[in-house]
Amino acid sequence: MRIAIVGAGIAGLACAGRLSGLADIVLFDKGRRPGGRLTSVVTDISSWDLGAPFFTAHDPDFQAEVGRWQEAGCAARWPDGPRGAMVGVPSMATLVAEQSKRFDVRFGARVQALVQNDDGWRIEGESVDAEPFDSVVVAVPAEQAAPLLSLHDLDAALEAASVRSTPCWSVMVAFPWDIPAPRPFMEDLGIFSVLACNASKPERGSSEGWVLHANAAWSRANLECDAENVAERMLSAFAQALGTELPTPTFLKAHRWRFAQPYGQSGRVLWNPDQRLGACGDWCRAPTVEGAWLSGLRLADQMRASLPGLITRAAVPHGAG
Repeated sequence: MRIAIVGAGIAGLACAGRLSGLADIVLFDKGRRPGGRLTSVVTDISSWDLGAPFFTAHDPDFQAEVGRWQEAGCAARWPDGPRGAMVGVPSMATLVAEQSKRFDVRFGARVQALVQNDDGWRIEGESVDAEPFDSVVVAVPAEQAAPLLSLHDLDAALEAASVRSTPCWSVMVAFPWDIPAPRPFMEDLGIFSVLACNASKPERGSSEGWVLHANAAWSRANLECDAENVAERMLSAFAQALGTELPTPTFLKAHRWRFAQPYGQSGRVLWNPDQRLGACGDWCRAPTVEGAWLSGLRLADQMRASLPGLITRAAVPHGAG
């Protein structure tokens, strides 16, 4: 059996990991490299976790997976972060980069449509080869999932369409020396939802690199503004929030997340056994790294229970494969 997973973020990879060894799996992702919501940027000047600044683990299944990441040297506690905060090491992107090495991941593949015929499923899009699949999983943001699902599973498409996502402007900034910030991690300060000093995280180096996440209201009001203008304004707001002058940055760049935080999730597992079509992501469960991972895992469990043609073998641990 061959399974296509559209989206190689934490949800898609969790689903692939649970199905590993039971089917031939191919993942398609429009990005040039692993990351998604766990995107990290590294330059000669500094490094930044541009997406999720940290994650926490509460569910026993996810706690067990995080334990495996820690044993592999891919995750560590962040003492300066909020209570229970964990991070990927040496970057948040490591969490998906290491997992993606286990699979056939087609980066730079922009999936535009799913086509079902007598041979099964085909994936259509830019830089996508025409090849048949027995089952398809859609693991992209709700706004992108809805049109892919709409011709094949109206209920799933409507559920995706009912989810809304708040945007977020994020800024990466580096300074030539340490700035007088009261703490390396702050929340809900001025226009910002999160302010995080990347150097305070384990295995990040010592350069003074900060990630600034604007709150949803500010990001929505300035969504279509020029990125350079946004970066300058957010830098000024950062200085105002700290109540101090800041040195001239050695690096400054803004990034717009159009679909940063989904809300309105039902918590349902979206799996259509008749169509052999499913969907997963943080928009299906909770807008966190844990929520995305659990969504992929629970979908894979449903697929394992209902898909004929999966290789029969003894149950495997969630992280094995």
